[in-house]
Amino acid sequence: MISTVIAEKLLLLMSGEKVPASKLKYPVITELITEGILHKPGKIKSNVQLINKEQLELFLKNRFAIHDLGKYIETAKKVEVQRAELVEVSSNSKLKAVRTFKGFLVNCNTPVQTVFNGSPYVVNPTEGTFQFIYDFEKFFPNKHLTIVGIENPENFRNIHKQQFLFKNINPLFVSRYPQNQSKDLIKWLQYIPNNYIHFGDFDFAGIGIYLHEFRKYLSVKSSFFIPENIEQLIYKFGNKERYDVQRINFDIGKIDDQNLLKLIETIHKYKKGLDQEVLINIIE
Repeated sequence: MISTVIAEKLLLLMSGEKVPASKLKYPVITELITEGILHKPGKIKSNVQLINKEQLELFLKNRFAIHDLGKYIETAKKVEVQRAELVEVSSNSKLKAVRTFKGFLVNCNTPVQTVFNGSPYVVNPTEGTFQFIYDFEKFFPNKHLTIVGIENPENFRNIHKQQFLFKNINPLFVSRYPQNQSKDLIKWLQYIPNNYIHFGDFDFAGIGIYLHEFRKYLSVKSSFFIPENIEQLIYKFGNKERYDVQRINFDIGKIDDQNLLKLIETIHKYKKGLDQEVLINIIE
């Protein structure tokens, strides 16, 4: 997460204002300057200005899951006010903010055997509903299950239309909640032995989310889901605009997954990105 102080400075830059470099001495600002998203002249006393608004929005979305900077600031301030009120009432400055919800959603095509709080527990939601795992620290899936993380809510809702994609594994589908914000899923994946497959968009943003938010923490027990006919799908259904506006925010040289490298080559080849929603209506 980023502080409201930094967020407010970025919002000023997005509105077209220039901000003194002396007020932007933060690592994330340095990274944005290095990436060419912000510009700072060489002089010591200078102003920083925004070069590419779309790239900044994409950076905030991929790195911090911030889709609306204004709303992010508004929400963050509400949390700070609540904390201040708690401190005033209790006279305890070390109180922690209490989250209303923790955990994540799970879904499956067929009943899945797990253990919850030491007892057998069957995950078997009716179509159109999901099961929410709140005390995820007590939730343990069968070790033979493969955890499939789905980024898009529509894909998570319609897994029955995509079951042929995962016919070679025994999947348990999971989705972060709130979408793209909760770290609970990562914590859970780190202490269970199951392999993890990330099912996201087939574009640079989707790959970036996988590398920065999953592969970074799960290492070799994680992989990026790539359909066998991905080249044909990108060629036929790919979106050129996704390729044009997105920027690679990861180091390709550090990727050791040959299938992922091949996907990146394919994206470059056709200059298109592919939304994962396309796979909902693809016929096997």
